Amino acid sequence: MSYTVSTKNCWYNDHKVIVKMFFLNDVPFTFDDLPEGYMYDHNIVEEADRNIAYSVDDIYKGSNYLILENCHPCFDAIEILNPENLPEDIQTFYNGEEDLLG
Repeated sequence: MSYTVSTKNCWYNDHKVIVKMFFLNDVPFTFDDLPEGYMYDHNIVEEADRNIAYSVDDIYKGSNYLILENCHPCFDAIEILNPENLPEDIQTFYNGEEDLLG
């Protein structure tokens, strides 16, 4: 089975910060912090306002679900149709540059 990764700028942690949220087939599994000063970028704030806000629990539940299903892209070697959308620190594995578990 092939999976698709998508990203969105979303409010996180009780609307305290905006993060770049990563989804595997619409299941949130991790996020990246945005560069300093992002709150001055109206496009980022407007996008986050349009998207669902996520809590620490939401990420925990989504990530845990993917782990239990053996399809978490940070831990399991799965087929991803668009690995360029993954977090940078695991893209090298999906580009064949390193071993995911090693």
